[in-house]
Amino acid sequence: MPEPTDNRVAVYIDFDNIVISRYAQVHPKFRRDQLKDVTVAAALADPELAKRLVDATIDIGAIIDFASSFGSVVISRAYADWSAYINAGYREQLIGRAVDLVQLFPTVKSGKNGADIRLAVDVVEDLFRLPDLTHVVIVAGDSDYIALAQRSRRLGRYVVGIGVAGSTSASLADACDKFESYDDLPGIDVEQEVEKVEAAAPAIKRVDVAKKVAVETPPPAGKLSAKAASTLLVRALRNAQSNDDDGWIPSPTVKNVMIRLNPSFNDKALGYSSFTKFVESRSNIVEISDETGNRRLKLRAEFESK
Repeated sequence: MPEPTDNRVAVYIDFDNIVISRYAQVHPKFRRDQLKDVTVAAALADPELAKRLVDATIDIGAIIDFASSFGSVVISRAYADWSAYINAGYREQLIGRAVDLVQLFPTVKSGKNGADIRLAVDVVEDLFRLPDLTHVVIVAGDSDYIALAQRSRRLGRYVVGIGVAGSTSASLADACDKFESYDDLPGIDVEQEVEKVEAAAPAIKRVDVAKKVAVETPPPAGKLSAKAASTLLVRALRNAQSNDDDGWIPSPTVKNVMIRLNPSFNDKALGYSSFTKFVESRSNIVEISDETGNRRLKLRAEFESK
C-alpha cells in the first residue's frame, strides 16, 4: 500500500506560454509569434519546420512527476487553444496523465487567449473551495502570475513555479517558495537514458532480463512493461533525490513514489516476488545499501540529474 501523505497538490499549466517559450529557447533565431499560425498543411509542406517543432517538444510527464514529488496531485489543468496545431499534438499525452484540458479561444487580434486571467481565477476559487490544498504548482514564466503566487502564499499554500530558462520573469521566481527551470526537472529524457544503459549492459545480463520478462509485446491492459517500469524507477528516484541531500532514499519511500507517479505499478505483476527483487534486477540503474540496517537506494552516476 502506498504511504499516506497529507500534501495535496494542484497543478496549473499555461500551455501556450510553456510551449512557445520552449520553442524560443531551442530555436532563438526564429520568431515565436509565428507558431500560433502553424497548420498541419504548413508542417507537412516544410520538413524543417516540422523538425523544429519536434526538437522543442515539452515532456509533460516530467512536469507532472515533479509536481507529484510534493504530494498527491488532486487537480491538474492545462489552459490553451487546443484547436491550434502546436497544442493539439499534446492532447493524448495530457489526457494520459489525467490533465484536464481547458479550452481558450483568442479574444483579440493579437491572439491572446486570456489564459493568465482564467488560470488565476480558477486557482483562487480552488483555494477557497478546497481548503485542504497544500501546494500550488504554476507552470509558466509570465510576470502576470506574480500576484497569483503572492496571493497563494498569503493564503498559506506552498507555491512551486516551473518555467523555461530565458523566458521566465525573475520576479515570478522570487514570488514562489520554490522555482524550477524546465531543463532541470528530474524526469527529462529518462526514457532515452534507460535505453542507452540497457543497451550497454553485458549481453548475458540482457538475456537473463529477457527470460524474466518473458514477452515484452505488449503488456496486458493496466500493466507496465519492463522498460516502462525501469523508466518509472528512475523518475521516482530523481524526484525523491531532488528533495534529499545525500541522494540515498529508503526503499519503501521509492516504492511509494513510484505508485504515486503511476498507480498501475506492481512488482509482482512484473514477475518479482518483492520490490527488493525488482530493484535488484535493475542493478545497472540503481545502487543498493544495507549499511544502516534499512535498505536504501540511489541512482547510479550516469542517471543522476544534470
